[in-house]
Amino acid sequence: MRYTTKGTCSRFIDFDVEDNKVTNVRFTMGCNGNTQGVAALVEGMDINEVIKRLKGIDCNGRGTSCPDQLAIALEQYLEQK
Repeated sequence: MRYTTKGTCSRFIDFDVEDNKVTNVRFTMGCNGNTQGVAALVEGMDINEVIKRLKGIDCNGRGTSCPDQLAIALEQYLEQK
């Protein structure tokens, strides 16, 4: 799935979900090291656990962040499923 981010330096988040596990997370733009780190940490993690851990993380008072946007994208995925 491709999610268009809002309020962050990253522009898109691409990811797959297989057997309720998050895989192949790729951020387009954003802080390269941080987004790679987030992607590596959530690889293979249960989708609900990722949402629980990342939802609400704020970046410099923006009201959101790349990890928060990933949580929102995963929630949207679950709603559409």
